Amino acid sequence: MNTIHTNNAPAAIGPYSQGMVVGDLVFTSGQIPADPATGELKTEIKEATKQSLENVKAILQESGSSLDKVIKVSIFITNMDDFSSVNEVYSEYFSEHKPARSCVAVKTLPKNSIIEIEAIASK
Repeated sequence: MNTIHTNNAPAAIGPYSQGMVVGDLVFTSGQIPADPATGELKTEIKEATKQSLENVKAILQESGSSLDKVIKVSIFITNMDDFSSVNEVYSEYFSEHKPARSCVAVKTLPKNSIIEIEAIASK
């Protein structure tokens, strides 16, 4: 088991790691839309979706994996009315390769974020 850390994704805001490698699998922690360089939280849903996916991508790359090796994605949003906007941006990252996915509306997320995305990938 190996812990993943990259400066290209936001640091963990609690007692957890950005991700873990277990055997041939990579598990990312949920990524809110915080810019790793500035800490700025994106608040517009399309920008927020893109930033969260960029954060997931950075963690996967640090582990030696990539978006085209993602098996499962979990998305948490605070407003289900944003579903189509999330899908629009998501499809730019997963066009040919379409991993299994869940999208769940939740009441609140860390730092009052509007979206959080996590992934499971192979190495």
